[in-house]
Amino acid sequence: MPDRGGGPSGPRIRAGRPSRGARTLLMTLGVLAVLGMAFTMFAGFWTDWLWYRSVHYSSVFTTTLWTKIGLFFVFGLLMAVAVGVNIWIAHRLRPPLSAMSMEQQSLDRYRMGIAPYKKWLLLAVTALVGLIAGASAAGQWRLWLMWVNGVPFHQKDPQFHLDVSFYAFDLPWYRFLLGFGFAAAVLSLIAAALTHYLYGGLRLTSPGARATAAATGHLSVLLGLFVALKAVAYWLDRYGLAVKSSDFKATGNWTGLRYVDANAYLPAKTILFCIAVICALLFFATLWRRTWQLPVIGFGLMVLSAILIGGLYPAIVQKFQVQPNEQAKEAPYVQKNLKATREAYGIDDTKVTEYDGKSDAPDKTRLRSDADAAASIRIMDPNIVSPTFQQAQQMKNYYAFPTNLDVDRYKDKDGKEQDTVIGLRELNLDGIPKNNWINDHFRYTHGYGVVAAKGTEADDQGQPVFTESDLPSRGDLGTYEQRVYYGEKTTTYSIVGGPQKEVDYSADNGDEKTTSYTGKSGVNLDNPLNRAAYAVAFNDPQILYSGAIGKGSRILYNRTPKDRVEAVAPWLTIDGDAYPAVVNHRIQWIVDAYTTSNGYPYSSRTTLGDTTADSLTATNNNRAVVAQQNQVNYIRNSVKATVDAYTGEVKLYQWDTQDPVLKTWMKAFPGTVRPKQAISGDLMAHLRYPQDLFKVQRELLTRYHVTDAQTFLTGSEVWQVPDDPTNDSGSAVPPYYLSMKMPDQGKQSFSLTTTFTPNGRDNLSAFMAVDSDPGTDDYGKIRILKLPTSTTADGPKQVQSLFNSRSDIAETISLLTRGHSKVEYGNLLTVPLDGGLLYAEPVYILGGSKLKYPLMGKVLVSYNGNTAFENTLDQALNKVFGVQGSTTTPPDTGTANPPASKNPTVQQALDDAQKAFDAGQQALQQSGGPDWTAYDKAQKDLKAALKRAEDAQAKAGSKKGT
Repeated sequence: MPDRGGGPSGPRIRAGRPSRGARTLLMTLGVLAVLGMAFTMFAGFWTDWLWYRSVHYSSVFTTTLWTKIGLFFVFGLLMAVAVGVNIWIAHRLRPPLSAMSMEQQSLDRYRMGIAPYKKWLLLAVTALVGLIAGASAAGQWRLWLMWVNGVPFHQKDPQFHLDVSFYAFDLPWYRFLLGFGFAAAVLSLIAAALTHYLYGGLRLTSPGARATAAATGHLSVLLGLFVALKAVAYWLDRYGLAVKSSDFKATGNWTGLRYVDANAYLPAKTILFCIAVICALLFFATLWRRTWQLPVIGFGLMVLSAILIGGLYPAIVQKFQVQPNEQAKEAPYVQKNLKATREAYGIDDTKVTEYDGKSDAPDKTRLRSDADAAASIRIMDPNIVSPTFQQAQQMKNYYAFPTNLDVDRYKDKDGKEQDTVIGLRELNLDGIPKNNWINDHFRYTHGYGVVAAKGTEADDQGQPVFTESDLPSRGDLGTYEQRVYYGEKTTTYSIVGGPQKEVDYSADNGDEKTTSYTGKSGVNLDNPLNRAAYAVAFNDPQILYSGAIGKGSRILYNRTPKDRVEAVAPWLTIDGDAYPAVVNHRIQWIVDAYTTSNGYPYSSRTTLGDTTADSLTATNNNRAVVAQQNQVNYIRNSVKATVDAYTGEVKLYQWDTQDPVLKTWMKAFPGTVRPKQAISGDLMAHLRYPQDLFKVQRELLTRYHVTDAQTFLTGSEVWQVPDDPTNDSGSAVPPYYLSMKMPDQGKQSFSLTTTFTPNGRDNLSAFMAVDSDPGTDDYGKIRILKLPTSTTADGPKQVQSLFNSRSDIAETISLLTRGHSKVEYGNLLTVPLDGGLLYAEPVYILGGSKLKYPLMGKVLVSYNGNTAFENTLDQALNKVFGVQGSTTTPPDTGTANPPASKNPTVQQALDDAQKAFDAGQQALQQSGGPDWTAYDKAQKDLKAALKRAEDAQAKAGSKKGT
C-alpha cells in the first residue's frame, strides 16, 4: 500500500480550507461584528433623535440631517459620475493594440490582470471618490442653508455696490462650488490620464507619437475645464478683495481693499480672467486641431501673466506709489474700513465725551453726597465670595456653588431694586457619602435652591448679607420650584422618575427627604430598544439590565445650559456666562447667544477666543465662549435663551429684530425662535447686556473709537485693555456689572463697565460703560469718557500700586497677613464722579488654618489722589472727602452704600495687634539702642492679639455656617 501519510511515522495532515465548523464560527463572528458596528452607529443616531424630540426641537435634527444627506448624495454622486464617466471615456478611446513596444508589453500584464475585474474596479474607484466628496460636502450644511435662505442686509459695500448678503451668504457657497469643481476636474484628469496610459493612449517611452488624437482631445477638454474654473476663480477673487484680511503696518489686522488692491490687484484679476478664458478656449480647440501647441503656449502666458500682473505689478505700485505717500493714498480706504467695522460690531452709535479725569469741585460735602448717588458700589465680588457662600450655605457636601457667582437685580422687601450676588446650590457628586452607580445616577440627581446676597453690603463679621438662604431656601424671592436638575456643574447623566427614590434635601431635624422627578424632560427608558441604545451610546451596560430602571424612568443628559442651547441652535455662538434668575416662580438659566458672520465687507476680523479672554476665563474654562466660528467680522446679540433648571425646557427669543443673519436662520429653522413679544415682564427684568459681546466691542474700540482716517493711521489714539491689577494672571481685566450713572444720566442704571489705558502705558485713557438694563430706552448705548492726553490720570494698575505702596496700608496688610492669613483683593471698580474718577476695591481676609474662606475686611477708596483704607465703604468715603456722609448709621435695607462693619471682637484684637506692632517698632528705635526686652514683650502681645483675631473670625464663621 502506498504511504498516504505526511511522513514515515504518522498520517499526513491535509492543508487547505478550514473545517465546516471553523468556517461557520468565523462567519458568525464576522456577522456579529458587522451587526455590532451597525448598532453602534444606529445607537448614536437614535439617541440623538430621541433627545431632540424630548426637547421639542426635532425639526432642528431633521432639517440638519436631511440637509447633510442631500449634500452627501448630490455631491458624492456628481463626483463619482465625473470621475467614472471620464474613466469610461478614456477606456472607450483606447487605441487598437498592434506592434507592442517594451513599455506596452509591460503594461499588458496589468491590463490582463484587471480585465476580469474592470467593472468592479471602476465601481470601487467611483464609490471611493464619491464617499469622500459626499462627506466633505455634508460638512458644508451651514453654507447651503445660509445660501438658500439668505435675506438681504439692505446695505451695500462701497466698492462693488452689492448687498452685504452677497458676501455673507452667496460668496462662501460659490467658493465651495468652485473648490468642488477644481477637485472634480483634477481627479477626472488624473483618472483619465492613468487610464489612457494603461491602455496605450499615452506613451512615455514608445516610439512615435506620445499621445493618440483621441487622448489628446479628451485630456485637452479636461485641462480646458480646469482653466475655465481658474477664470471663474479670478472673477470671484475680485469680490473676495472686499473681505480679504491682510496685515497693514499702520493699523495691524485689516479687512477690505486698500489702495494697491483697488488700483493693482482688481484690474490684474480682471485681466487674468480674460487671459484664462482665452486659454480655456485654446484647450477646447484641440478637439479640432489635435495639437497642444497653442494651448500650452497660452497656459504658459497665463502663468507668466499671473506672476507679472498679479504679483510684480502690485508690488511696484505699493513700493513706488503708496509708500512715499501712504496716509494720503490709504485714507479713503481706511475711512471705508472704519465705517464698516463700526457698523458690523454695533459700535457705530458709541458716544465719546471729553472728560477731565480730575475734579476741582471745592464743595466736599456735595462731593460726598454725590458719591452716594453716583453708584451702588458693590463690595461683594462674585468672583471671590463663592467659598464664603460654600461655607455658610453649602449645607451638605453633595451641594456646591460655581467658582464664579453672578450679579443680577432683585427688589428688596421695600420694593427697591438692588444689585444682588446670586448662585445656585448645585449637585456635587464628589461630595456624596459613597460613590457607586446607583448613588451617582439615581439617588443624587439634583441641587436645591437659590442663595443670594446684597452686593453692596457685608454684615458685622464680614459675611454676605443673605437675602435668600437656608435649605429649603427662603427669603425675598418668594415661592418657586427650587430643585436644580440642570446647571453649570451638572455634567453627568441621571435616571429619574422610576422606582428608585431620589435624595431631595435634609430637614431641620436631620431627616433625609426624598422625591421622584415629575417633569417631562429627558428620554423615556420603558422601551428596551432605548435602553440598549443608551447602554451603547454611554458605554454603560448596566443601563440595559439594571433593576433600578422601571416604568416611568427617564434619562436626563446634556444638562448644562450652554450645551442645551448650543445643541438646539447649532448656528448660534453662546456667551461664556450663563446666569440663573428666579422668573415666574421658576429658576431659569438665561443664556445670551450671538449670530456671527465672517463675510461683512471692509469690516476687520477679530478672534473670539482671544478678545473674550480675561483674568476670569484664564482660571475658569467654563466661562469661555462657545463659538461656531472663531474668526468673525460681524456679531449681534440676536437671541436671548432660557433653560428651566427643573424641566430643562429651552426657549429661544428673538432679541435683535433687525438682524439679517438671524432672519436667515429663522427661515432655515422655522418655529424654533419665539418673537420678542413673547418675553414676559418678569424675564425682561433680569435680562442684561452680555459680557462677551461687550468684551469684543471694547477690544475693537481700542482702535475704532476714532472716526477720522488720518488719526487712525497715525496710531496716536490707540488704547489697550489693562491687565487685571488685582491678581498675577497677566490677563485682561474683566468687565464689571454695576448700578451707576454716567455724567449725562439723571439716575443710576444697571451697567457694564471697563477702563482703557494708552498703548504701552498705565495711566487712564478712557472709561466705558454700556446701559445693561433692558427696561430703559438707552439699553445697549455705549458711552465713553475720553480723558485728555495733555494731563494724566491714574489707571487701574497705578491705583493698585498706590494702594500697595502706602506705608500705613502696607503695615495694616502686614498685620492682617500674620498667622498664615492671606489678603485677597476684590474687583477694582471705577466710577465717574464730578469730573474725577472714584476707585473702590473691597479687600478680603482669608484666615489661617481654621478659616478657609474670604471675609470682607477692609475697603480701599481713591479719589483725586486721596486714598483711604477703612473697615467700611462709608468710612473710607468719609475719609477721602473729609466730611461725614449721610449713611454713617447702618440702615435696615436698600441703601446704595451701606457700611461693611467689622466684628467688634475681631476689631479690638486687630487694634491691640496694631498697638503691639507700634510698640515693637518704638522699642527698636530707642535713642540708646534697641530695647530688646520691650521688643520681645511687644512681639508676644502681637502674636496673642493676632491669635485672638483669628479665633474670633473662625468662631464667627462657624457660627454663621450653622
